[in-house]
Amino acid sequence: MSIDKTSPSSAEDGVVENPEAAAGAATVVDPRLLVREQGFAGYLTEFKRKMKAGDLGAIPVVIGLAIIWIIFQSLNSNFLTAGNLSDISVAMVGTGMIAVGIVFVLLLGEIDLSVGSVSGVAGAAYAVLTVTHGMAAWLALVLAILTGTVAGALHGFFFAKIGVPAFAVTLAGLLFWNGFMLQILGDSGTINLDSEGLVAKLTGYYFTDVAASYGLAIAVVVLFFLSSFLGNRRREAAGVPSRPLSETLLRTVFLAILAFAAAAVYNQYKGLPLAVVIFVGVLLITDFVLRRTTYGRKIFALGGSVEASRRAGINVEMIRISVFAISGTFAAIGGLFIASKIASANQGAGGGDLLMNAIAAAVIGGTSLFGGRGRTWNALLGVLVIVSIQYGLALEGIASPVQYMITGGVLLATVVIDAVTRKTQKTAGRA
Repeated sequence: MSIDKTSPSSAEDGVVENPEAAAGAATVVDPRLLVREQGFAGYLTEFKRKMKAGDLGAIPVVIGLAIIWIIFQSLNSNFLTAGNLSDISVAMVGTGMIAVGIVFVLLLGEIDLSVGSVSGVAGAAYAVLTVTHGMAAWLALVLAILTGTVAGALHGFFFAKIGVPAFAVTLAGLLFWNGFMLQILGDSGTINLDSEGLVAKLTGYYFTDVAASYGLAIAVVVLFFLSSFLGNRRREAAGVPSRPLSETLLRTVFLAILAFAAAAVYNQYKGLPLAVVIFVGVLLITDFVLRRTTYGRKIFALGGSVEASRRAGINVEMIRISVFAISGTFAAIGGLFIASKIASANQGAGGGDLLMNAIAAAVIGGTSLFGGRGRTWNALLGVLVIVSIQYGLALEGIASPVQYMITGGVLLATVVIDAVTRKTQKTAGRA
């Protein structure tokens, strides 16, 4: 009787049918693992591999932002002044907060069209509670934010539990919450906020001590290095691909240059804006949640494949509801910053191009419309591009219609890059 070489017993006895093939298979190693052994040269090789595979990351956005700033500075020497850059950073926070919530939704491969109206409701609710009813500012602030949380959770309920498409339910929310805002504002349509009140200080308060700006810069750089270094140590211990120390140091130095340059700019004007401090804090927390917690990994998994996530034991419905609740919460927070900027709540709040700018900011920054790829830091990059374009065109006296067209063109170009990147990654076998 002949012996079956492929039987479990023969495998257990150590019998190998093709020793040469087995030896070759044993030497197959993930090329990313070689980066640690080759140092900086390995990093360059890995960088080239990523470029060929379409894994561009934030590079196109950073290059595009640099080009935008160079163009507008050449057209108007006031663009890169400390005052204008500080104003840009404060103006971007309201839309940026909304874009952070949009990032969570896009990671699921869904969309939330209600965020503009929800932001308007939050500002109106705060104004009515404090000015009309005399409620304490801190309590009104909490309740205004919770209106966004409840609104988002309702959208998530109809989407996750009832099965209504996210596009449809949030479109209905856009109309409903806009009407609700108009109703609570009343006949006057505008309620002015206390210029010295809690919400007014969100965009009006500056830390004038130079140590504040540089202290924040140091804190951000140190946190980034520690997070990257410790993360790489854990990945090395687990035997999975990680960045070499040389790359971590290079990234840290680059971030330090940007952080201290921003601090120097702020100190040349009014100081460090409170709005920027809050925004950076939100980005750090949300990035940690998405990348370092089980909840964040479930969001990414759900964006990759709903059915696979369900089979893995993930509570798909609860994740969806919670993500839309997060989107509504950040829409409300963004609405309060916008109300702070104009010192009032009015019928136009949440309208205009706010919705499109928030979605565009998330997408332009690098979050995929197709789900499963993105970071909350993308909201910072994207909104910085949009607000820079708006301020640059305003300095040139260019009308709003042209601003809309240019912003739309930038968004289209970004979506095209996203689609091409996905195709390239599929070709490279990485999608």
